[in-house]
Amino acid sequence: MMEKIKLVLALLLVAAGVAGFYLLADHALVLRILAVLAGVAVALLVLWTSTTGQAAFGFAGEAVAEARKVVWPSRKETIQTTVIVFALVVVVAIFLWIVDVGFLWMVQKLLGRSA
Repeated sequence: MMEKIKLVLALLLVAAGVAGFYLLADHALVLRILAVLAGVAVALLVLWTSTTGQAAFGFAGEAVAEARKVVWPSRKETIQTTVIVFALVVVVAIFLWIVDVGFLWMVQKLLGRSA
C-alpha cells in the first residue's frame, strides 16, 4: 500500500510543478520553469524511495549501458544507405505508376471507354 501512495505522491508532485508553471504566469519564465523542474526533482526523489521507482531507474541505467554498446554507422554508411532507400522509393513509385496506368487502361477497356 505504501508503494502506491509513493507513486501517487510522485505524480501529484509533477502535477504541482506543472500547476506552478501556470499559476506563476505573471512571473519570469525562468521562475516558472524552475517550478516545473522542482516538482519533477522532488517527484524523482520520492520515486527513488519506492521499489518500483528503483526498478525503473535500474532499467533506465541498463538501457543507457546497452545504448553505449551499439555500433553506430559512420557518416559514409548513413549517406549510402539513405541514397539506396531514396532510389528504391523512386523505383517502387515508378512500378506502382505503371501498375496504376495498366489498371486504368483495363477498366477503360472493360467499360468500353477507349481513350
